[in-house]
Amino acid sequence: MPKRRTLLSACAASLLTGTSLMLPRQALAQAAPPAELATELPGALWAGSARMRFFGLDVYDTTLWVAPGFRAGSYAQHDLALALTYLRGLSGRAIAQRSLKEMGRLGDISPESAQRWLTAMLAAFPDVKVGDRITGLHSPAAGARFWHNGQPRAAIREPEFSRLFFGIWLSESTSEPQLRSALLAQTRP
Repeated sequence: MPKRRTLLSACAASLLTGTSLMLPRQALAQAAPPAELATELPGALWAGSARMRFFGLDVYDTTLWVAPGFRAGSYAQHDLALALTYLRGLSGRAIAQRSLKEMGRLGDISPESAQRWLTAMLAAFPDVKVGDRITGLHSPAAGARFWHNGQPRAAIREPEFSRLFFGIWLSESTSEPQLRSALLAQTRP
């Protein structure tokens, strides 16, 4: 009974604060990376998973896959991938606009870059429904690539975009530090 009470307390706290809740590690640790990463991130290692909640509403489950040798403190210097599985329908425009807002919290973005990146994200992020998956791949020198339900969408070949975009989840300055901790749970020495 104490385990159940702890889980219920964590869920209640998550609902009240609007923060993320780590997903059960046992089930996710044995999951294979999405098929689109087989050739793009060979030897991918599961780093962690979490559920994003906003004002008590489940938004998406996210899983981080990293290349061997990954170091959380220098995430932007390593190949990595995030897979977001949506738990509610959202417009691609809303996803792109929220992403740009979060990226702006992490660093200065010129108006020209903001417009260019918003346009690129609108091409990368379709409207999603429950169960849809968007996978993003960060390559330090090449930028970012995206897939929707395993199908290629767009590449944004700007390393600074990619650093800030994946920093939404992985930067020490993220607006969701608990989610970051859950995603990086298996990368700690």
